[in-house]
Amino acid sequence: MQRRFAIIGHRAQSNGKLNLNDLAGASGRMDVLVRAVSSALFISHGMRKDCHITLHLMGGPGVPRRIWFDSRNLIGLHVDDRAIAGRISKILQEPSPARGQLVEFSPGLWHSGGDIETTLEEWKKEDVQLLVLDADAPPLSNVEAEKVGFILSDDLPFSDEESDLLAKLEKKSIGQTWLQGHSAITVVHHILDQS
Repeated sequence: MQRRFAIIGHRAQSNGKLNLNDLAGASGRMDVLVRAVSSALFISHGMRKDCHITLHLMGGPGVPRRIWFDSRNLIGLHVDDRAIAGRISKILQEPSPARGQLVEFSPGLWHSGGDIETTLEEWKKEDVQLLVLDADAPPLSNVEAEKVGFILSDDLPFSDEESDLLAKLEKKSIGQTWLQGHSAITVVHHILDQS
């Protein structure tokens, strides 16, 4: 089963030079997104074979940007937070592509203009089962789809506009306690690994 994660970074900068010494502050909580990448892709001795994560960088300067990590052909990425942030930083210094235009930065690493709505439109065309993680929803258990995508937020709740967009999607819970995004991703992997 192919697993996809989309995480919205409401304050994460979408362009410019990333401050690797202050990912939590000056970089708009980029630390949350970097940890999500690590949890989504890496296992003890390597990388998951068919997992994707798309970061949605919604903070300025400039227009929103997406960065897509695809484990199927991703090379040269290390599990260290600073190394992941360094790779993101190099992308942010490139001009942002148009909305929906995916540009390969390096093998398995792409960037594009757009937001969560753009990602959902693309996933629907690819027959990805869309699930929103919500502590108040029914528990996540067996998933029958060949491709499943989970939508998460950073340390902020979804905006009203995002909530309206996600309202019609199926919601699943991984427990009654609201977890940080990277922890939620780890729990999702654990549940799906058991099925």
